[in-house]
Amino acid sequence: MENTPEIQDVKNRFGIIGNAPALNYALSVAIQVAPTDLTVLINGESGSGKESFSKIIHGLSNRRRGPFIAINCGAIPEGTIDSELFGHVKGSFTGAVDDRKGYFETTNQGTIFLDEIGEMPIGTQARLLRVLENGEYIPVGSSTVRKTDVRVVAATNVDLMAAVENGKFREDLYYRLNTVPIKVPPLRDRGFDIELLFLKFTTDFAEKNRIEPVALAEDARIMLRSFRFPGNIRQLKNIAEQITLLEPDRLISGAVLSKYLPKEQSAGLPALLNMKEGQDFSERELLYKVLFDMKKDVTDLKKLVYTLMSGNAVDKESVSPEFFHEVTVDPPALYAHQEDNLYSPFSVNTLKIDDVQRNHEDIEDITHETDEDSLSLEKNEKEMIIKALRKSNFKRKYAAQSLGISERTLYRKIKQYDIADEKP
Repeated sequence: MENTPEIQDVKNRFGIIGNAPALNYALSVAIQVAPTDLTVLINGESGSGKESFSKIIHGLSNRRRGPFIAINCGAIPEGTIDSELFGHVKGSFTGAVDDRKGYFETTNQGTIFLDEIGEMPIGTQARLLRVLENGEYIPVGSSTVRKTDVRVVAATNVDLMAAVENGKFREDLYYRLNTVPIKVPPLRDRGFDIELLFLKFTTDFAEKNRIEPVALAEDARIMLRSFRFPGNIRQLKNIAEQITLLEPDRLISGAVLSKYLPKEQSAGLPALLNMKEGQDFSERELLYKVLFDMKKDVTDLKKLVYTLMSGNAVDKESVSPEFFHEVTVDPPALYAHQEDNLYSPFSVNTLKIDDVQRNHEDIEDITHETDEDSLSLEKNEKEMIIKALRKSNFKRKYAAQSLGISERTLYRKIKQYDIADEKP
């Protein structure tokens, strides 16, 4: 989408940097929905700038003179979130020595931004649904219904529909929140915006600390644009500030920049995948898929060679059918398939069986090899996921971060291995 004058005015007013089409489209939706009282659900990865969109919606709305408050639902303990949002009366629980107003009361006539809405407990979700539908709520420990006029803007970095299917999120609340969805693009999909943001961060940091900002050489620009930035804008800002502070040379080369970029774009577990049409896979997962396929082909080749050298007939049922698309057998010679494939499981042109049989005593019988290695990987992967869940107190978001995978991938793995991701 083009950068219209209206969109550019909003960027200037709220400090938004970039011209990526996906960013411009998200801003155009925010501009259109801001004057209404419709509930908005902002989707985007952690660190992609979702809170900035909530401020734009509030700042362009008729409620802009009213209060605005941002609440991180994942940061409030489950036992106190109802009190934080809806207030409580004196004596409603231990420690409630006075009446307390909740955020829905203090932000009346304003906007409340509920970040990480997917972390909200089911019981609190029911209370929120009542506010959205009727503008009513009951403080904790009270029997009096109170009214509020608050606009709700919610945000999530998880797949809420998957949470609905898993019973973690109310379906009626999802559709009530998702009146107008806004998708904030991840930094890696914003192309040259990455350079603009880097320049902004290094200039601001240098001005604040009275030092000279850095500039990027061409190879560093290419490297920066090709990096995936799992931490999005937050990660880019940290890198820009570190380089500006620590590097004596103000022109940053690709070699220097590489020292500040994680060696692995995302650490994680190997994934054993069944490729199905319509599924989305990351580059890392596809790489593991190729590696596992190669290992399986090599194992099949070992079995085939041993069988031929032992003078036995080849049992095609014991070898993967896909293998025979790569290697053809024509005794007494074994030919390697030489078509233009990504890889070939055999590297010689012709192998004479008589030549090999002279060293038959050196051949190891590997026909017993099965998929035990793959099963072992699956077992280790399952154990690591369980450990990560326990370490994060069964918060999938933090478990996924510690494993270096997305929450969507973690959710799929939990279902694949039938792991209970709740406290026992």
